[in-house]
Amino acid sequence: MTSIYLFAVFASFVLNFFLIVPFIDFLYHLKFQRAHQKTRDVFNKPTPIFDKFNVHKKGTPVGGGILILATTVFVFCLFIFLYWFFQKKILTNYPSIASEIKIILFTFISFGFLGLYDDLNKMFLWTKTGIFGLRMRHKFIIEVILSLVISYWLFSDLKIQFMHVPFFGVFNLNYFYILFSSFIIVAFANAVNITDGLDGLASGILTFALIGFWVVSRSILDVPTSLFIAAWLGGLLAFLYFNIWPARVIMGDTGALSFGATFAVIGLILGKAFALPIMGGVFVIEIGSSLIQLMGKKFLKRKIFPVAPFHLYLQNKGWEEPKIVMRLWLISIIFVIFGLMIAFMK
Repeated sequence: MTSIYLFAVFASFVLNFFLIVPFIDFLYHLKFQRAHQKTRDVFNKPTPIFDKFNVHKKGTPVGGGILILATTVFVFCLFIFLYWFFQKKILTNYPSIASEIKIILFTFISFGFLGLYDDLNKMFLWTKTGIFGLRMRHKFIIEVILSLVISYWLFSDLKIQFMHVPFFGVFNLNYFYILFSSFIIVAFANAVNITDGLDGLASGILTFALIGFWVVSRSILDVPTSLFIAAWLGGLLAFLYFNIWPARVIMGDTGALSFGATFAVIGLILGKAFALPIMGGVFVIEIGSSLIQLMGKKFLKRKIFPVAPFHLYLQNKGWEEPKIVMRLWLISIIFVIFGLMIAFMK
């Protein structure tokens, strides 16, 4: 049975690898490229250090996540159809296979559309025109609404309301699970978005973490989640080939928000909420450093760090971009190994 999932990885990789160069050319044709404007933080203040280290990325096509999103959905649905066509039993740990598929695809696509809005906004500067622009808090509200819908489905359709903590046992969160999982989904959606600041950083870390969750999904014989991860991994591997320094294409918010939210949902579906922040440890460090910096500015009226997030701090210290990415990849592998150890503990 493992060969089916490996074939899904291979099929997704080949499809993406052959489509990505024409897709990059298409993005150039649409002028869907990183804009040449100065960036601002959540307090609408200039970010000169960020601009200094990212000026060379101006003009790079943005939207690689769009292709991965589309091909992953296609390959996943194709393999689910093949299972049905050849009357192969789709094993799952939940009451409804359809509900599990619905939750995964809704997360993947809905957060993708929200990210696409962000990408279009940055390309065409809608905020400045006042036509389509949304304030950051409005986008955050949409993220919260989407995560609440997804969390409610996890609770009501899949009957997930327990959290296993190694050495301490299983805790029934009941309705509090909806709030808990919503927080996790929103946090990881933004964590991956923040991490996607260096060539190959977010996509590489996500690849390692998904391999870890793929091991978990195979161990509990969950076919829908295993197939989805396999289809997703193939696309990520093809994308990573073109995303490593110097990147020919950038994931964009379409990919970052979608992939972060879906990564969290997969961890929740697999029942590994406690292992989730460990498997995605670098994402946690990235968003944690940004959050501490924001809290310092808001409440203490000063910076806690010279600059945030963590990868930008390392750049400011003089580390070269490929060196930062490679070392954070290695750290991520260690996090995944430790996370797997936690995931399999009783």
